[in-house]
Amino acid sequence: MEHIRCLIIGSGPAGYTAAIYAGRANLNPVLYEGIQPGGQLTTTTEVENFPGYPEGIAGPDLMEDLRKQAERFGTDIRNAIAIKADLSERPYKITFDNDSTVETDALIIATGATAKYLGLEDEKKYAGMGVSACATCDGFFYRKKTVAVVGGGDTACEEATYLAGLAAKVYLLVRKPFLRASKIMQERVLENPKIEVLFEHNAEGLFGENGVEGVHVVKRKGEADEQHYDIAIDGFFLAIGHKPNSDIFKPWVKTDETGYILTEGDSPRTGVPGVFAAGDVADPHYRQAITAAGSGCKAAIEAERYLAEHKL
Repeated sequence: MEHIRCLIIGSGPAGYTAAIYAGRANLNPVLYEGIQPGGQLTTTTEVENFPGYPEGIAGPDLMEDLRKQAERFGTDIRNAIAIKADLSERPYKITFDNDSTVETDALIIATGATAKYLGLEDEKKYAGMGVSACATCDGFFYRKKTVAVVGGGDTACEEATYLAGLAAKVYLLVRKPFLRASKIMQERVLENPKIEVLFEHNAEGLFGENGVEGVHVVKRKGEADEQHYDIAIDGFFLAIGHKPNSDIFKPWVKTDETGYILTEGDSPRTGVPGVFAAGDVADPHYRQAITAAGSGCKAAIEAERYLAEHKL
């Protein structure tokens, strides 16, 4: 069985940054790209809030830059998906979908989180052309425009409030006849003159020539007074949650009720010696490229210290 000193699973900003730091520390890191090589940013057209790119940069280009930087410092980048983990004892064993199993002294989990979608074909059709799952990432592009947010919880209310500071008008499409969000978040939304809450509304599809121009909605779906109509919008934001890609690690590391890996304090330590978590798989709050990169840096530094301390 192949033995690795430092194994990194995931190739978003957290994984690649961890690889850069681990490579520079002579840990000979091996990085497996996982489900989505390059992570969520590969589905984003323009990134304007990552430091160092004053004119902005396309998401795939940013990830390619990070990949090249990781390779420059000796990272062995491989294409496979982790399907099984055994963290019961060191060296830890990870099995991949290409029938290979490796063992490692230090493990950095940077598998990210996947945004939940409604399952509409139009969400794929307009990906990067008006459909987004991150208001903080993409809201700037909709200044003085009209957008719709889907969801009724705290995340949806936070996204709608954030977008209201940029957009001319925000529709909040809520499937139920009430908001699930905390009382203070409900008040912020309901008192904001730019936000119009549409209760008992479901999005059925999107339309537009070269991007999103509107949403097909149904009001009181399945009821006798069901209504179908269209709303003109420029952007469509999903805020119905994220699923952390942590399932195979759950028998060994602690997670919250959603599946986000819990770490010790502000460190990337998981509680399993030599196993660290970085990026969106352990971050239900910020979910930004820059915070993911920062946590990847911390994970690599902790891994280097762990390996040195145990003379591995």
